[in-house]
Amino acid sequence: MRRRQVPPLPQRHGLDPARLRLPEEGSWATVRDHLVERLPRVPAARIDEMLAAGAIVDLDGPIAPDAAYVPGGAVWFHRDLPRETPVPFEITVVHRDETLLVVDKPHFLSTIPRGQHILETALVRLRRELDLPALIPAHRLDRATAGLVLFVIDPARRGAYQMLFQRRRVRKEYRAVAPVDPRLALPLTIRSRIVKERNIIRAFETDGEPNAETRVELAEQRGGLGLYRLLPHTGRTHQLRLHMNSLGIPILGDDFYPELVDKPVDDFTRPLQLLAATLEFTDPVTHEPRRFETTRTLRAWTDPQGWAATG
Repeated sequence: MRRRQVPPLPQRHGLDPARLRLPEEGSWATVRDHLVERLPRVPAARIDEMLAAGAIVDLDGPIAPDAAYVPGGAVWFHRDLPRETPVPFEITVVHRDETLLVVDKPHFLSTIPRGQHILETALVRLRRELDLPALIPAHRLDRATAGLVLFVIDPARRGAYQMLFQRRRVRKEYRAVAPVDPRLALPLTIRSRIVKERNIIRAFETDGEPNAETRVELAEQRGGLGLYRLLPHTGRTHQLRLHMNSLGIPILGDDFYPELVDKPVDDFTRPLQLLAATLEFTDPVTHEPRRFETTRTLRAWTDPQGWAATG
C-alpha cells in the first residue's frame, strides 16, 4: 500500500497545507512563474509575499523567490483563509475511544472544509478543540443536516471504517418533520435516479436506472405535520430531501427543494428539519455490534409554536 507523504509544513488552524505537484512538462523558468499561472485567483503580489516570507516550501525547505522550476517536484503552502461567519452552535461528543469519535453535528456546520466554509467546519473544529490532528471523517453530512457523524482517530483504521459506508454496511436512520398527506400510503420505498452536476448547487431526479433508494415511514403526526423516519439504502447528494419533495411533502426548512431560496450565510433561523439519528454497524476491527443514537431533537416537532414564530 502506498504510504501517505508527510507534508513538510505542520497543520495550521487544524488544516493541512495545500500540496501542488509541478508538471513534468512546462516552459516556466521559476517556481514563482508557474504559481502565478497556476493560481490565477491569488494575486501575483501575494505569491511574492509568501515566497519572501518562506511560506512556500518543498522537501528541502523554503523556496527562494527566484528558485528554478523543477519538473515533477512538489510544493506546499497554507492557503489564505476566507472570512467566515462563526456558527454559534456546539458539537456534542456522543462517543470517543482510541479509534473512533462519534459526534452530533449541529445544523449550519459543514463536515469538512469546502468553498467558503473552512475553519467553521466540524473537522477543523474537532482537530483543534480535541487536539486530534490526524482526525478524518468516515462519511459526511451536508451543512444543512444535523446529527451523527463518525470520525476515525487512528489513521491506520480509517480505511476500514470508510469502506463500511462505501459498501453500504451501515444502517442509517434519519428523522424529518414535514407535512402530512393523507393520500400517501405509508410506509413506502421510493426509488429514483438522482444526478448532481459539478458547479450546480442542487441535485435533480431524472429518467433512467434508479441509483437512489429510501424507505419512508410516518412515526407520528399532529397538527398537519408528521415526524418521519427515513431509512436510506443509498447515499446520493440531497437524496432524502429530493425524495420527500417528490412525494409532495418537502422537509420543513428546506431552502433547496422545491424552490431555491437565497438565504444569507449568517441566517441561522429555521434550519432544515432533518436529523441523522442512528448509526448501526458491525465494527470491522472488533467485529462487535455498534449502535449510536443522536442527542438532538427537531425544533419544529418539539417546539412547533417557537418554530412557527421564526417564519
